[in-house]
Amino acid sequence: MLTVGLDLGGTKVLGVLVDAAGAVLAQDRIATPTTADALIDGLGSLAESLAGGEPIDAVGVGAAGMITLDGAVTYGPNVVAFREGFPLRALLHERVGLPVAVDNDANAAAWGEVVHGAVAGVRDALVITLGTGIGAGIVADGHPYRGAHGYAAEVGHFQVIENGPMCACGVPGHWEAMASGTALGRMAREAAASGRLAAAVELAGGEPQTVRGEHVAEAVRAGDGEALALLTEYAGWVAVGLAGLTNILDPEVIVIGGGLIEMGETLLGPIREAFWRGVEAPTLRERVDIVVASLGVEGGAIGAAAMARDLVT
Repeated sequence: MLTVGLDLGGTKVLGVLVDAAGAVLAQDRIATPTTADALIDGLGSLAESLAGGEPIDAVGVGAAGMITLDGAVTYGPNVVAFREGFPLRALLHERVGLPVAVDNDANAAAWGEVVHGAVAGVRDALVITLGTGIGAGIVADGHPYRGAHGYAAEVGHFQVIENGPMCACGVPGHWEAMASGTALGRMAREAAASGRLAAAVELAGGEPQTVRGEHVAEAVRAGDGEALALLTEYAGWVAVGLAGLTNILDPEVIVIGGGLIEMGETLLGPIREAFWRGVEAPTLRERVDIVVASLGVEGGAIGAAAMARDLVT
Protein backbone atom coordinates (compact mmCIF):
# COMPACT_ATOMS: atom_id res chain seq x y z
CA MET A 1 0.00 0.00 0.00
CA LEU A 2 1.28 3.44 -0.97
CA THR A 3 0.05 6.75 0.40
CA VAL A 4 1.17 10.33 -0.03
CA GLY A 5 1.58 12.69 2.89
CA LEU A 6 1.72 16.47 2.45
CA ASP A 7 2.91 18.84 5.18
CA LEU A 8 1.31 22.16 4.23
CA GLY A 9 2.89 25.23 5.80
CA GLY A 10 2.95 28.94 5.18
CA THR A 11 5.97 28.94 2.88
CA LYS A 12 6.38 25.39 1.62
CA VAL A 13 4.66 22.05 1.11
CA LEU A 14 6.77 18.99 1.90
CA GLY A 15 5.49 15.80 0.31
CA VAL A 16 6.46 12.16 0.82
CA LEU A 17 5.48 8.84 -0.73
CA VAL A 18 5.27 6.27 2.07
CA ASP A 19 4.76 2.51 2.10
CA ALA A 20 2.82 0.54 4.70
CA ALA A 21 5.88 0.21 6.95
CA GLY A 22 6.43 3.97 7.01
CA ALA A 23 9.45 3.99 4.72
CA VAL A 24 9.81 7.17 2.67
CA LEU A 25 10.15 6.12 -0.97
CA ALA A 26 10.16 9.59 -2.50
CA GLN A 27 10.23 13.17 -1.28
CA ASP A 28 9.76 16.57 -2.86
CA ARG A 29 8.63 20.06 -1.94
CA ILE A 30 7.07 23.11 -3.55
CA ALA A 31 6.56 26.70 -2.48
CA THR A 32 3.10 27.13 -0.98
CA PRO A 33 0.80 28.59 -3.67
CA THR A 34 -0.95 31.80 -2.69
CA THR A 35 -4.36 31.38 -4.34
CA ALA A 36 -6.99 28.75 -3.62
CA ASP A 37 -7.06 27.24 -7.11
CA ALA A 38 -3.27 27.16 -7.36
CA LEU A 39 -3.01 25.57 -3.91
CA ILE A 40 -5.33 22.68 -4.73
CA ASP A 41 -3.72 22.11 -8.11
CA GLY A 42 -0.25 22.31 -6.57
CA LEU A 43 -1.10 19.76 -3.90
CA GLY A 44 -2.61 17.42 -6.47
CA SER A 45 0.33 17.78 -8.84
CA LEU A 46 2.82 17.17 -6.04
CA ALA A 47 1.00 13.99 -5.02
CA GLU A 48 0.99 12.75 -8.62
CA SER A 49 4.66 13.58 -9.06
CA LEU A 50 5.59 11.69 -5.91
CA ALA A 51 3.64 8.64 -7.08
CA GLY A 52 5.73 8.55 -10.26
CA GLY A 53 3.05 6.65 -12.15
CA GLU A 54 2.51 4.08 -9.41
CA PRO A 55 -1.05 3.68 -8.08
CA ILE A 56 -1.54 5.29 -4.68
CA ASP A 57 -4.35 4.51 -2.28
CA ALA A 58 -4.94 7.81 -0.48
CA VAL A 59 -3.53 11.26 0.26
CA GLY A 60 -3.10 12.87 3.65
CA VAL A 61 -2.52 16.52 4.47
CA GLY A 62 -1.24 18.04 7.68
CA ALA A 63 -2.13 21.73 7.44
CA ALA A 64 -1.13 24.67 9.59
CA GLY A 65 -4.35 25.89 11.16
CA MET A 66 -7.57 24.93 12.91
CA ILE A 67 -9.10 22.06 10.93
CA THR A 68 -12.65 20.78 11.34
CA LEU A 69 -13.50 17.10 11.58
CA ASP A 70 -14.55 17.09 7.92
CA GLY A 71 -11.28 18.65 6.76
CA ALA A 72 -12.20 22.30 6.32
CA VAL A 73 -9.96 25.13 7.49
CA THR A 74 -11.58 27.34 10.12
CA TYR A 75 -8.48 29.44 10.82
CA GLY A 76 -5.12 29.30 9.08
CA PRO A 77 -3.44 32.71 9.05
CA ASN A 78 -0.06 31.43 7.86
CA VAL A 79 -1.39 30.07 4.55
CA VAL A 80 -2.40 32.97 2.32
CA ALA A 81 -4.74 30.85 0.17
CA PHE A 82 -6.88 29.77 3.11
CA ARG A 83 -10.13 31.56 3.75
CA GLU A 84 -12.60 30.96 6.54
CA GLY A 85 -14.33 27.62 6.00
CA PHE A 86 -11.96 26.63 3.15
CA PRO A 87 -13.05 23.07 2.18
CA LEU A 88 -9.54 21.68 1.78
CA ARG A 89 -10.40 17.97 2.00
CA ALA A 90 -13.36 18.18 -0.38
CA LEU A 91 -11.48 20.20 -2.99
CA LEU A 92 -8.39 17.99 -2.92
CA HIS A 93 -10.53 14.84 -3.10
CA GLU A 94 -12.15 16.27 -6.22
CA ARG A 95 -8.71 17.05 -7.66
CA VAL A 96 -7.04 13.67 -7.06
CA GLY A 97 -10.03 11.32 -7.08
CA LEU A 98 -8.76 9.46 -4.03
CA PRO A 99 -9.64 9.29 -0.33
CA VAL A 100 -8.14 12.33 1.40
CA ALA A 101 -7.42 12.85 5.10
CA VAL A 102 -6.84 16.38 6.41
CA ASP A 103 -5.78 17.31 9.93
CA ASN A 104 -3.77 19.92 11.78
CA ASP A 105 -0.05 19.62 11.02
CA ALA A 106 0.91 19.02 14.65
CA ASN A 107 -1.70 16.27 14.98
CA ALA A 108 -0.23 14.65 11.87
CA ALA A 109 3.30 14.86 13.29
CA ALA A 110 2.11 13.30 16.55
CA TRP A 111 0.46 10.43 14.70
CA GLY A 112 3.65 9.87 12.73
CA GLU A 113 5.70 9.52 15.92
CA VAL A 114 3.19 7.04 17.38
CA VAL A 115 2.84 4.94 14.23
CA HIS A 116 6.37 5.04 12.81
CA GLY A 117 8.56 7.11 15.12
CA ALA A 118 9.97 7.53 18.60
CA VAL A 119 7.01 6.00 20.46
CA ALA A 120 5.70 3.44 17.98
CA GLY A 121 2.92 1.41 19.55
CA VAL A 122 2.28 3.74 22.51
CA ARG A 123 -1.46 4.29 23.04
CA ASP A 124 -1.39 7.47 25.15
CA ALA A 125 1.13 10.14 24.21
CA LEU A 126 1.59 13.88 24.14
CA VAL A 127 3.72 15.19 21.28
CA ILE A 128 4.98 18.77 21.58
CA THR A 129 6.78 20.83 18.94
CA LEU A 130 8.91 23.69 20.25
CA GLY A 131 9.61 26.15 17.48
CA THR A 132 8.49 29.63 16.55
CA GLY A 133 5.28 28.68 18.35
CA ILE A 134 4.17 25.55 20.20
CA GLY A 135 2.40 22.79 18.31
CA ALA A 136 0.99 19.64 19.82
CA GLY A 137 -0.83 16.44 19.13
CA ILE A 138 -2.60 14.20 21.62
CA VAL A 139 -2.92 10.45 21.11
CA ALA A 140 -5.48 8.95 23.49
CA ASP A 141 -6.25 5.23 23.69
CA GLY A 142 -4.50 4.65 20.39
CA HIS A 143 -6.28 7.37 18.42
CA PRO A 144 -5.58 11.02 17.60
CA TYR A 145 -7.69 13.12 19.95
CA ARG A 146 -9.42 15.92 18.03
CA GLY A 147 -12.20 17.07 20.34
CA ALA A 148 -15.80 17.89 19.50
CA HIS A 149 -15.01 20.12 16.50
CA GLY A 150 -11.48 19.11 15.48
CA TYR A 151 -9.65 21.89 17.33
CA ALA A 152 -8.16 19.97 20.26
CA ALA A 153 -4.46 20.12 21.21
CA GLU A 154 -3.95 23.87 20.72
CA VAL A 155 -1.98 23.58 23.93
CA GLY A 156 0.11 26.69 23.39
CA HIS A 157 -2.95 28.80 24.00
CA PHE A 158 -3.80 28.48 27.65
CA GLN A 159 -2.82 31.24 30.03
CA VAL A 160 0.03 30.50 32.43
CA ILE A 161 0.70 34.05 33.65
CA GLU A 162 -1.79 36.88 33.89
CA ASN A 163 -0.75 40.00 31.97
CA GLY A 164 2.34 38.21 30.68
CA PRO A 165 4.03 38.75 27.31
CA MET A 166 1.66 39.00 24.37
CA CYS A 167 1.08 35.77 22.48
CA ALA A 168 0.98 35.84 18.68
CA CYS A 169 -2.75 35.12 18.92
CA GLY A 170 -3.32 38.41 20.75
CA VAL A 171 -3.87 37.12 24.29
CA PRO A 172 -1.24 37.85 26.98
CA GLY A 173 0.53 35.20 29.02
CA HIS A 174 -0.23 32.12 26.96
CA TRP A 175 2.13 29.16 27.37
CA GLU A 176 3.36 29.75 23.82
CA ALA A 177 4.40 33.27 24.77
CA MET A 178 6.46 31.86 27.65
CA ALA A 179 7.84 28.59 26.27
CA SER A 180 8.26 28.76 22.49
CA GLY A 181 11.49 29.42 20.63
CA THR A 182 10.24 32.96 20.13
CA ALA A 183 9.90 33.29 23.90
CA LEU A 184 13.47 32.10 24.50
CA GLY A 185 14.78 34.68 22.05
CA ARG A 186 12.75 37.43 23.74
CA MET A 187 14.03 36.42 27.18
CA ALA A 188 17.60 36.39 25.91
CA ARG A 189 17.38 39.84 24.31
CA GLU A 190 15.77 41.31 27.44
CA ALA A 191 18.58 39.87 29.57
CA ALA A 192 21.22 41.12 27.15
CA ALA A 193 19.72 44.60 27.10
CA SER A 194 19.99 44.71 30.89
CA GLY A 195 23.71 43.98 30.76
CA ARG A 196 23.65 40.23 31.24
CA LEU A 197 24.55 37.34 28.89
CA ALA A 198 27.89 38.81 27.79
CA ALA A 199 29.01 35.48 26.30
CA ALA A 200 25.82 35.08 24.25
CA VAL A 201 26.02 38.70 23.10
CA GLU A 202 29.58 38.11 21.91
CA LEU A 203 28.45 35.04 19.99
CA ALA A 204 25.70 37.15 18.39
CA GLY A 205 28.23 39.65 17.07
CA GLY A 206 28.21 42.05 20.00
CA GLU A 207 24.67 43.41 19.60
CA PRO A 208 22.14 42.57 22.35
CA GLN A 209 19.20 42.93 19.97
CA THR A 210 20.54 40.13 17.74
CA VAL A 211 20.82 37.48 20.48
CA ARG A 212 18.80 34.34 19.75
CA GLY A 213 18.16 31.06 21.50
CA GLU A 214 20.98 29.28 19.70
CA HIS A 215 23.48 31.82 21.09
CA VAL A 216 22.24 31.04 24.60
CA ALA A 217 22.63 27.30 23.97
CA GLU A 218 26.15 27.75 22.58
CA ALA A 219 27.13 29.85 25.60
CA VAL A 220 25.73 27.15 27.92
CA ARG A 221 27.80 24.49 26.19
CA ALA A 222 30.86 26.72 26.69
CA GLY A 223 30.17 26.77 30.43
CA ASP A 224 28.70 30.26 30.81
CA GLY A 225 26.73 30.51 34.08
CA GLU A 226 24.45 33.40 33.06
CA ALA A 227 23.35 31.59 29.93
CA LEU A 228 22.70 28.43 31.94
CA ALA A 229 20.57 30.38 34.40
CA LEU A 230 18.48 31.84 31.57
CA LEU A 231 18.04 28.49 29.84
CA THR A 232 17.03 26.92 33.16
CA GLU A 233 14.43 29.66 33.64
CA TYR A 234 13.10 29.02 30.14
CA ALA A 235 13.05 25.24 30.72
CA GLY A 236 10.95 25.90 33.81
CA TRP A 237 8.26 27.55 31.67
CA VAL A 238 8.31 24.61 29.26
CA ALA A 239 7.91 22.28 32.23
CA VAL A 240 4.97 24.27 33.63
CA GLY A 241 2.93 23.42 30.55
CA LEU A 242 4.13 19.82 30.30
CA ALA A 243 3.33 19.14 33.96
CA GLY A 244 -0.11 20.71 33.74
CA LEU A 245 -0.94 18.73 30.60
CA THR A 246 0.33 15.55 32.26
CA ASN A 247 -1.96 16.14 35.23
CA ILE A 248 -4.88 16.50 32.80
CA LEU A 249 -4.09 13.84 30.19
CA ASP A 250 -1.95 11.24 32.02
CA PRO A 251 0.21 10.34 28.99
CA GLU A 252 2.54 7.36 29.03
CA VAL A 253 5.24 9.41 27.31
CA ILE A 254 5.89 12.96 26.13
CA VAL A 255 7.67 13.47 22.82
CA ILE A 256 9.36 16.79 22.10
CA GLY A 257 10.34 17.89 18.61
CA GLY A 258 10.94 21.12 16.74
CA GLY A 259 13.98 23.27 16.16
CA LEU A 260 14.81 23.84 19.83
CA ILE A 261 15.30 20.15 20.46
CA GLU A 262 18.60 20.39 18.59
CA MET A 263 19.97 21.62 21.95
CA GLY A 264 19.60 18.03 23.16
CA GLU A 265 20.26 17.37 26.83
CA THR A 266 21.36 21.00 27.29
CA LEU A 267 17.64 21.79 27.23
CA LEU A 268 16.02 18.45 28.01
CA GLY A 269 17.87 17.98 31.29
CA PRO A 270 16.50 21.15 32.91
CA ILE A 271 13.03 20.48 31.48
CA ARG A 272 12.91 16.99 33.01
CA GLU A 273 14.11 18.28 36.38
CA ALA A 274 11.53 21.07 36.53
CA PHE A 275 8.77 18.84 35.13
CA TRP A 276 8.67 16.55 38.14
CA ARG A 277 8.28 19.49 40.50
CA GLY A 278 4.97 20.37 38.83
CA VAL A 279 3.40 16.95 38.47
CA GLU A 280 0.88 15.78 41.04
CA ALA A 281 2.21 13.05 43.36
CA PRO A 282 5.55 12.73 41.55
CA THR A 283 6.93 10.07 43.90
CA LEU A 284 3.83 7.90 43.68
CA ARG A 285 2.75 7.93 40.05
CA GLU A 286 4.20 5.94 37.17
CA ARG A 287 7.14 7.46 35.35
CA VAL A 288 6.38 9.68 32.35
CA ASP A 289 9.34 9.64 30.00
CA ILE A 290 10.25 12.76 28.01
CA VAL A 291 11.90 11.72 24.75
CA VAL A 292 13.05 13.32 21.51
CA ALA A 293 11.01 13.03 18.31
CA SER A 294 12.68 10.80 15.75
CA LEU A 295 11.09 11.64 12.39
CA GLY A 296 12.54 15.14 12.04
CA VAL A 297 11.25 17.54 9.41
CA GLU A 298 9.46 14.71 7.59
CA GLY A 299 7.35 13.83 10.64
CA GLY A 300 4.25 15.81 9.68
CA ALA A 301 4.21 14.44 6.14
CA ILE A 302 4.81 10.85 7.31
CA GLY A 303 2.02 11.22 9.86
CA ALA A 304 -0.34 12.60 7.22
CA ALA A 305 0.46 9.62 5.00
CA ALA A 306 -0.32 7.29 7.93
CA MET A 307 -3.64 9.09 8.48
CA ALA A 308 -4.44 8.57 4.81
CA ARG A 309 -3.65 4.86 5.15
CA ASP A 310 -6.16 4.63 7.98
CA LEU A 311 -8.90 5.67 5.54
CA VAL A 312 -8.44 2.58 3.41
CA THR A 313 -7.39 -0.15 5.86
